[in-house]
Amino acid sequence: MIFKKTSFCLILFFLISKSNAQNKAFVIHTLAFYNFENCYDTINDPVTNDEEWTPTGTQHWDSKKYHQKLENLARVLSEIGTGENPNSPTFIGGAEIENEDVLEDLVKQPKLIDKDYGIIHFDSPDKRGIDVALLYQKKQFQPTSYINIPLYVYKKEQPKKEIPKEESAEDSETEDVIQVSTKNHRVYTRDQLLVTGFLNGEEIHIIVNHWPSRAGGEKKSSPYREIAGALNRKIIDSLQQINPNAKVITMGDLNDSPFNNSVKKALGAKGKIQEVQSFGIYNPFEEMANKGLGTIAFRDAWDIFDQVMVSQSLLQKDYSSFQYWKAGIYNKSFLIQKNGKYKGYPLRHSLTEVGFSDHFPVYVYLIREKK
Repeated sequence: MIFKKTSFCLILFFLISKSNAQNKAFVIHTLAFYNFENCYDTINDPVTNDEEWTPTGTQHWDSKKYHQKLENLARVLSEIGTGENPNSPTFIGGAEIENEDVLEDLVKQPKLIDKDYGIIHFDSPDKRGIDVALLYQKKQFQPTSYINIPLYVYKKEQPKKEIPKEESAEDSETEDVIQVSTKNHRVYTRDQLLVTGFLNGEEIHIIVNHWPSRAGGEKKSSPYREIAGALNRKIIDSLQQINPNAKVITMGDLNDSPFNNSVKKALGAKGKIQEVQSFGIYNPFEEMANKGLGTIAFRDAWDIFDQVMVSQSLLQKDYSSFQYWKAGIYNKSFLIQKNGKYKGYPLRHSLTEVGFSDHFPVYVYLIREKK
């Protein structure tokens, strides 16, 4: 009889606890990353290689196409993560952005203007003139500091004749040809953007990345991305030295999968929460990659180059402060090529159609119990 009473009490306690959890209200914020793919204006910048993306260039990039591109991007950005959160992303990390003027035009699009996005952007050394940036909703987040941290990568030998595009990638098609200084052999690539501020009163750090491409082949170019991963780890370490409980999110187009050395070894990201130790990094996109999901496709093989990772301090499950909830890939049908050679791939730009991007966006949710 005592056993039966005890069992009944445990079941009753479980049901009450479950009911209370379901009745709790949470604040939800979406953090997204999207490679905007060749988000250029129509003006020729004399210091970058953007001639292709002008009205007289090979893409015939005129005002009509430019504004269609912005409209397409705005549609995507306004809808990412709305399955669980009706608000568009509080944070949007972006890559392949020519300049701040493009971002100013983007946030003024009808689907985004009411969100009142702020812009954090720096010009990078990339010779194509493409940079990373962070958009944030001003009513939710107040930045206190931001800096572009240069990625110093050097080629060991004198650069040779440029490899033709059709031979320049082992595992992914890319327009992102690696360019090298003839003076000191530095590889021109994107800086890493670090933004610190307060999300509804809680300090948070966000790193936006676009690591060196696979031009020339994955193995040959891998050391560049491993250096990028090591720089990411160094930035995170520096934040955690100041505050061991620093909440850090690193996101971007890494040009590597969750299993490559740049992510697994240089950055030290883990694919299972239970494996993440103090000061460690959790990568929810490793499990998705194991399931065959992807953000980019080449030769009918999918991979996840676009990732969002969180520090161990965001895995505590104490929802009195913001914590990681779950992650996803935004791959709605309107973002997918419906026919032709690239049927099923992300719907990117062509000479006859202004698409979206050759990448799918990715996102994570942060949640906190309402106070």
